[in-house]
Amino acid sequence: MTRVLVVDDEPQIRRALSTNLRARGFEIDLAETGEQALELAARHRPDLVVVDLGLPGIDGVEVVRGLRGWSNVPIVVLSVRDAEADKVLALDAGADDYVTKPFGMDELLARMRAALRRAVPPDGAEEPVVETPDFRVDLAAKRVTTTAGEVRLTPTEWHLVEVLVRHAGKLVSQRQLLQEVWGPAYGRESNYLRVYLAQIRRKLEPDPANPRYFLTEPGMGYRFVPPDT
Repeated sequence: MTRVLVVDDEPQIRRALSTNLRARGFEIDLAETGEQALELAARHRPDLVVVDLGLPGIDGVEVVRGLRGWSNVPIVVLSVRDAEADKVLALDAGADDYVTKPFGMDELLARMRAALRRAVPPDGAEEPVVETPDFRVDLAAKRVTTTAGEVRLTPTEWHLVEVLVRHAGKLVSQRQLLQEVWGPAYGRESNYLRVYLAQIRRKLEPDPANPRYFLTEPGMGYRFVPPDT
């Protein structure tokens, strides 16, 4: 059973989400503060976290940062804040998706399913390993390693790396990346890609300001350049 941690200081939101998610077979933990959320996450290790930004005490962005310090759990932000700056801040902190209030339950469930799919390793045959002088991408194990050890990627960061590596040497358009990673309803949220590619470069590129592997094709998309090209 999939375990979801719901973090929101509004009792009616917690009740609504708890009722709807339990009816669909999810196991639910509820937290009303950021401190309680981090404690429950460490104790119960949820499969997905839904978190509001406006929390008493530690706010939602700090909860996201706290979780990302030790976990790759998918995180969906659910917030009344709809400004682009708030969305970018949450995504930059490590959230995988952002849903604004008021929200439709069907949309939230679809976003949750997409985040969970990105976090689940695929079944099937062994996948290739891509080696560069600076890191190693194991598509089967969903792992990226360097000589210093494993690189911690969020589920969304991993999915972007995976799509680009699978299309090595080819231009992947912004729309294709958005739809493959976030779903068919996306296509114009280029700010998501800017945030996540910057994070990926900080983690994998020897010189993030002058990337050699994850390149931007201005106005078109992104390209993974393997070492033999």
